Amino acid sequence: MSSKLKNESTDFLFKAILELKTLEECYDFFEDLCTVPEIKAMSQRLVVAHMLSEKRVYSDVVSETGASTATISRVNRSLHYGCDGYELVFQRMANRKEEEK
Repeated sequence: MSSKLKNESTDFLFKAILELKTLEECYDFFEDLCTVPEIKAMSQRLVVAHMLSEKRVYSDVVSETGASTATISRVNRSLHYGCDGYELVFQRMANRKEEEK
């Protein structure tokens, strides 16, 4: 966990997000909280991270997401040297997908 992020305001934000239960609730909350470009940037980074975690090459990631190589590099650095948050979420999503089959 990054001590740069940890404070009461961030705790409050994350606790609020944990209260969301449906996709529709997420859309409503994030549309109120963020600008459309902020949401699109976050979703793009998540898709980039997912593609990189599946060992996709930069050229494919650029063409499919429109992300800059700088963004892809930053996301890749987080995947390799970050807090493993992406991996945690991707694993849980994969597990849920398997359970739903």
